Amino acid sequence: MDVFWFIPTHGDSRYLGTTQGARAADFDYFRQIAQAADSLGYEGVLLPTGRSCEDAWVVASSLISSTKRLKFLVAVRPGLSSPALSARMAATFDRLSGGRLLINVVTGGDPVELAGDGVFNDHETRYEVTDEFLHIWRRLLEASHTGGTIDFEGRHLQSRGGKILYPPVQAGHPPLWFGGSSPAAHAIAADHIDTYLTWGEAPAEVERKIADIRRRAADKGRRIRFGIRLHVIVRETEEEAWADADRLISKLDDETIERAQASFAKMDSEGQRRMAALHGGRRDKLQIYPHLWAGVGLVRGGAGTALVGNPEQVAGLMKEYAALGIDTFILSGYPHLEESYRFAELVFPLLPRAQRAGATGPLSGPFGEVVGTSYLPRAAQG
Repeated sequence: MDVFWFIPTHGDSRYLGTTQGARAADFDYFRQIAQAADSLGYEGVLLPTGRSCEDAWVVASSLISSTKRLKFLVAVRPGLSSPALSARMAATFDRLSGGRLLINVVTGGDPVELAGDGVFNDHETRYEVTDEFLHIWRRLLEASHTGGTIDFEGRHLQSRGGKILYPPVQAGHPPLWFGGSSPAAHAIAADHIDTYLTWGEAPAEVERKIADIRRRAADKGRRIRFGIRLHVIVRETEEEAWADADRLISKLDDETIERAQASFAKMDSEGQRRMAALHGGRRDKLQIYPHLWAGVGLVRGGAGTALVGNPEQVAGLMKEYAALGIDTFILSGYPHLEESYRFAELVFPLLPRAQRAGATGPLSGPFGEVVGTSYLPRAAQG
């Protein structure tokens, strides 16, 4: 089981939807979170993308020298940049980081934001562009290892004599990750993607997605890995966890929720529609499955559900997803620095994870404050 954390480049706080309890989202803070994730033994971090975020490539690049083993899951945006430019950026980042790049393919699901970026394609056309983009992007990087060139003639994109002079460190190309709930998205996953990501729906819904994509990929002679994107609120007791879940949205007023839900309703993303349908903007419909809570999605776009409970309950639900075929969990929590430590300390020991080479881990010791200037602290007794 691989566990990733998250760099909150669109802000962080102790409460959603308010400036109260908020903290500056700046380089020093991003570096603190990245270094914590690196030293605690998380496999990597996801950096979000979109106009509400600092640029993912710039932030990730700035964190290379501050980390040692951490991988960076960074977005490419078909339609916003050319496949050749994106391929060169990927090769350079992979070389400078020593092979620590993963690629998150983001087609985009907000027509208002896309129009502001100069993209006016409808939903189906965006996935056609994504398909052609990935054909060119993959072939360019694969050919870079031998010095070859490529030609591609598509309906939307073309490349004639395309070439990448400096190949990535990783064989072929950095692994491609991708999420999407529509049939068009599932087709892209089957054709191109190494790891398919789903947002945190109830296990039965996740199982249906996995089955469809696995079947589509098998028809193409391919096998795909699966991951899930979730928030987490884990505390030593279940009562504390649910109290903190309630506290996270305690400053939210109804007007803020209505504005957020109205904004999400303008999107043509099937995944966002499914997230919003989990609760319908209602505070009394937030627990959608045992220990799975949709409160974050009242005002946050994208992933809107959280694992909530004590360590055994959170680990238990993760193992339930793992039994369906999920092997990677991309998590986040509020505030992100503190929650990265809390999750690692409370839940890592309960998960089937290989100790990452070189990682100290939260329980590697010696740790804790020396007692009376002379004695190491005792191990916890139950």
